[in-house]
Amino acid sequence: MFIEQAYKGENETWKFVITCILTMGIFISNLLFFLFVDVDPQAAMDDMMRLFKSKNLLLAFNLAVFIPILAVLFLLVWALHKRSILSLTTARKKVDWSRIFFSFMMVFIYTVVSFGIVYYMTPEDYVLQFDSSKFGILVLIGLVFFPFQIGLEEYLFRGYVMQQVGIMARNRWFPLVLTSVLFGIFHWANPEVAELGAITMVFYIGTGLLLGIMTLMDDGMELALGFHFGNNLLAATLLTYEYSALQTDAIFKSVGQADTGVELVLPVLIVYPIFLFILAKKYKWSNWKEKLTGAVHPPATTIS
Repeated sequence: MFIEQAYKGENETWKFVITCILTMGIFISNLLFFLFVDVDPQAAMDDMMRLFKSKNLLLAFNLAVFIPILAVLFLLVWALHKRSILSLTTARKKVDWSRIFFSFMMVFIYTVVSFGIVYYMTPEDYVLQFDSSKFGILVLIGLVFFPFQIGLEEYLFRGYVMQQVGIMARNRWFPLVLTSVLFGIFHWANPEVAELGAITMVFYIGTGLLLGIMTLMDDGMELALGFHFGNNLLAATLLTYEYSALQTDAIFKSVGQADTGVELVLPVLIVYPIFLFILAKKYKWSNWKEKLTGAVHPPATTIS
C-alpha cells in the first residue's frame, strides 16, 4: 500500500527533520513573512509586476523557484532515505500515466463547463482579454513550469510527509489530516486569502483532503498529480482576478464584485464528493475505512 512504501528506505527521524527543513523552507518563510511583516499582499504583487513588467515573465519566475526545491527533495529521498522516486509516487510497479490524464481531463472539463455556465449567466462580470501572442507564451510557461510547482506540493505533502508521518503514527488518518491542514496553512499568504478572508482556508484544506483521499484510496499520487495540474493550469490560462496569486494574461479577467468566499466552499461540499464518486466507480475503490483510517504495519523484513 502507498504509505508502506516508506519502509523500502531508511527512516531515521533526523533524516525526516532535515528533509522537511530543506524542502519546506520556502513555504515556512513565506508564511512567517506574511504573519509578522506588515505588508499588503496586493501591494507586494503590484510591486513585483512593476519590476518584471510582464505577467508571463513574473509567472515563470514564481514557478521556476520550485524547480531546485523539487530536485532537493528527490535528492534527499534518494541519498538520505535510500529510496526510489517511484516508491514516493505510487505503490504500483510503474507510474500509471492514464490515471494522470483522466484526472486532468476530469477537472479540465468541469472547470471549462462550469465557467461557461457562469459566463453565460453574468457576462458583464468578465472581460475577454485574449491576446494570441501573450496567451501562447502563457500556455507554454504553464506546460513547462506548472509540473514542477504542483510536483513539489504533491511529492512533499501527499508523498513524502504523508508516507513518513504515516509510518511514525502507524495509522492513515493522522497523515491525511495533517497534510491537508499543512497544505491549507502554507497557502495562507496567498493574496486571495487577504481579499476573501479565512473562509478560503476551507477551500485549500478541503482540496488537500480531496487529493489525500485520492492518493490513499488509489495507492498512488497519479490522480492527485493530474487533478492538481489541471486545476492550476486552468486557473492561470482561463480566468484571472485582480486579487489572485496568479496574475496572468488569461483568456478572461473578472471585473465583477469580489466573491464572498462562499463560492470556494461549495465545490468542497458538493463537487469534490462527486469527483471522488466518479473515481471510485472507475477504479473500483473499496474498503474505504481501512484505507483512510486503518493501521500501518511495518513489514516483517525491510525491503531494500
